[in-house]
Amino acid sequence: MIRVVVADDSAFMRKVLSDLFEKTPGFQVVGTARDGREAVKLVAKERPDLLTLDINMPVMDGLSALEVIMKDCPVPVLMFSSLTKKGADETIRALELGAVDFLCKTGGSISKIDAIESEIIEKCRSVAGAKINKSKINKNIFAKKQEAGNLRRINIFEKKGYNVAQPQTAASIKPQSAQEKLAASVQQHKQGLTGMMAKRDNPLLKKKAAPVYSSYSSSGSGTKLVALGTSTGGPRALQQVIPKLPGNMPCGMVVVQHMPAGFTKSLAERLNGMSQVTVKEAEDGEPILPGHVYIAPGGYHLTVTGNASKREISLNQDPPLASHRPAVDVMFDSVVKYGGDIVSVILTGMGCDGAAGMKKIKRAGGYVIAESDETCVVYGMPKSVVEAGIADEILPVGQVADAIMKRVRN
Repeated sequence: MIRVVVADDSAFMRKVLSDLFEKTPGFQVVGTARDGREAVKLVAKERPDLLTLDINMPVMDGLSALEVIMKDCPVPVLMFSSLTKKGADETIRALELGAVDFLCKTGGSISKIDAIESEIIEKCRSVAGAKINKSKINKNIFAKKQEAGNLRRINIFEKKGYNVAQPQTAASIKPQSAQEKLAASVQQHKQGLTGMMAKRDNPLLKKKAAPVYSSYSSSGSGTKLVALGTSTGGPRALQQVIPKLPGNMPCGMVVVQHMPAGFTKSLAERLNGMSQVTVKEAEDGEPILPGHVYIAPGGYHLTVTGNASKREISLNQDPPLASHRPAVDVMFDSVVKYGGDIVSVILTGMGCDGAAGMKKIKRAGGYVIAESDETCVVYGMPKSVVEAGIADEILPVGQVADAIMKRVRN
């Protein structure tokens, strides 16, 4: 029996969701909350298997409530979000704070909610089965700590041009935009300054510092390509991989994260702000450049075209594959032709999207990395790869970036 707490300031939504759970075998509603403060109290009292949480609520908003819950009494949380830019940004923040997944609000009619009842129940079952642990709650990569072992994060600040010797307010920290990073990258290649970021035109890049992986340079095979797929739990997992990649990574990376339209752009912007590589939502026809990460936009399949010397992004709206668009297998299938140049990665997620494509990549001579059960929020997609016997490495998510860099430099 999945015990549920429903938190929403809308009496309509509380009733609709409660009725849905009560009529579905295997679910029991143990409480409803009208605001974040009530949600915090109910979770502490009932210790539910699942909390459905609205973001915009009075007294205490959903994000504030989520932060308290994940710190003091962590439970699996499914967020309900609006289809707006602000809603997308808030949802990405919720996933950082520890929410397992999210659903978009449909707009206020019974018919619209009835149409996605099966999706709600499927998502709730998946979230309720996710592994939640206080130790898995991500801290912002820019958070300054006092421990002596945190020099690597200081290097990240210095790499971006911040003066870490002086106190700074949050408002004074302004990471480069994707456009600024792209301009710096183009300038770097023009000057042939491989292994360091261009400084001439950007005042933020006056100070030189060691990269995250100081032993790496941009030397290595320029024909390599990294292809990564993930789903439930992916945004937090990506924050433990992409920000660890050095800005001089000698190849590009394409990423499929199961997300609806509008949310992938917010995810890309968030990752770009905490990374040395340039992270952006992919655009149709753009070239794949070294030191760049391209995230498939929600609602579009991403494929890679061209030869080893000139690869490009191609987007399409072909039918969803196993209900996914973008689909990991569609992306993986498109890179099989590059054979041994491919480093493929599968991270946390429900289902088996990506396994079929990885089998083809493995047969073609590519390399396969799967996240291990110990760090997956949902051990579904990586499990299907591991059980197929095709994984070259099975690693906790914190070691994936290192493994990627070792392969792309070989």
